[in-house]
Amino acid sequence: MICNTRIRPCRQWSGASAERWLSLAAAPTFAIMALFTAMAGRGASEFLCSAGASPLGGMIPMYLLMSALHSAPWLRLIARAWRGASSQSTNRVS
Repeated sequence: MICNTRIRPCRQWSGASAERWLSLAAAPTFAIMALFTAMAGRGASEFLCSAGASPLGGMIPMYLLMSALHSAPWLRLIARAWRGASSQSTNRVS
């Protein structure tokens, strides 16, 4: 884990804290919300409110962007698991 304790302490997730579960739940929740919004289709009110707006505007791109921005805990978890798996494989070889 790369961190500078003088600037901010390292985040240690020793147990299953509420903070950890909430940070891991954010990205999939936003992705599911984007999927549900896309499946629901565009309603009449959305057409009225977004007349002449950018095609990147709307709730679906916003939910996808929020999902991408909240993916850092998942990336840290995957990187930590990958480092652990690679260190175990090098221990078996030597």
